[in-house]
Amino acid sequence: MSAYPSPARGTRPPTSLTKVIGAGVIGTTIEWYDFFLYGSAAALVFNKLFFPSADPLVGTMLAFLTFSVGFVARPIGGIVFGHFGDRVGRKKLLTLSLLLMGGSTFLIGLLPTYATLGAGAAALLVTLRFVQGFAVGGEWGGAVLLVAEHGGPRRRGLWASLPQAGAPAGNLLAALVLWILALTLNQEAFLSWGWRLPFLLSAVLVAVGFWIRVSVDESPAFQQAKARAEADRAGAVKERAPLLRVLRDHRREVLCGMAARLVENISYYVITAFSLSYAADTLGMDRDLVLGALIVANACHLVSIPAFGALSDRLGRRPVYLVGTVLMGAFGFVMFPLLQTRDAAVVTATLAAGMVVHAMMFGPQAAFFSEMFSTRIRYSGASFTYQVTNIVGGGLAPIVALYLLDRFDSWQPVAVYLGAAAVVSAAGVLLARETRGSDPDAQTGDTNPLPADAPAPTPAG
Repeated sequence: MSAYPSPARGTRPPTSLTKVIGAGVIGTTIEWYDFFLYGSAAALVFNKLFFPSADPLVGTMLAFLTFSVGFVARPIGGIVFGHFGDRVGRKKLLTLSLLLMGGSTFLIGLLPTYATLGAGAAALLVTLRFVQGFAVGGEWGGAVLLVAEHGGPRRRGLWASLPQAGAPAGNLLAALVLWILALTLNQEAFLSWGWRLPFLLSAVLVAVGFWIRVSVDESPAFQQAKARAEADRAGAVKERAPLLRVLRDHRREVLCGMAARLVENISYYVITAFSLSYAADTLGMDRDLVLGALIVANACHLVSIPAFGALSDRLGRRPVYLVGTVLMGAFGFVMFPLLQTRDAAVVTATLAAGMVVHAMMFGPQAAFFSEMFSTRIRYSGASFTYQVTNIVGGGLAPIVALYLLDRFDSWQPVAVYLGAAAVVSAAGVLLARETRGSDPDAQTGDTNPLPADAPAPTPAG
């Protein structure tokens, strides 16, 4: 029993695990819908509306460059939200991230284009993209930790993977909305006003997500950690900022996690963002066909993530993750020749296979990273490890891929790019410690360990 008091509870019963999972998944889905909607629009719309005077390829690269601004902002959001999330609580910061994300996405839907405002339109687009990235930077850590800390260690790989599934769910929703618009509107109407509708729809989705998130409680593990920190401060015990503790005591975990994330991050945006531009612009395929293929691929991704998260509860985080890195390293050399067939069924199956391989890494990742750090620094540690890689990974991946395609007039350098990232990630996984069943609180001397295994979820009432 801890020597530090647990936080007092009110008369309201604790939030059920089902409700916590629902809050994590729905909120994450909404935020990633907003974030990925921008990526799809960058490939299809923004190059024409905000950079019309540029060469078509250059215009696409400039649009993807604004896309990458969100990835630069994500580590900043991860640091800021991580600090206050470890000090104040996961729930409050998650609610704030949702409002920031939804507000910036809604405003993108109201932006004037280059034809109206000139270069100022692109400047406003970049600013709102930065806010999007800042909000998403704080979202991931809080969402997966809220679920992981409410659930127990025996099935933490499964529980923590469910908010991860919000990423393909959000991308699926964004692709589905764009696909419907592509089928119902002609090119002129879509470029004139149709592209704005998915961004404006964000306001409705955020209202739903906000209502759900404000109704959940903080995790018992965080409440105990907060009570311990308050007792330490009352006893005049000085405590370093969470991120400073992470960088001082967990350098190995941070470096291994960042390396492990590299190919997962790069491959995702090569498959979902670059492939859309490659198939539509380079191969001349119909955009609605490619969007339809991405819808199927994201549906497969959505199902695969919790499956591999659950598998990591049985086999360990490292084995499942490692197989994913190896397969992804080889996938690029298979993907592009299959895309060049221009056959709808082959293209769909190829993108779906790529997303299943990606899920082998993405499924165990949330539990893997969160179990590396003790409760009092977990938001900062997991968020920093996850988000910093975005600067050199996902944020630049479509730009690097486009540059390599233009420079060498071949897909092969893009495949080599994926393969090299896979080598780095495999090394990171091999050098990392297995975290399944570990107790990072005990290892660091904290007395507020992650909760014992929780009972099966019960309906929220």
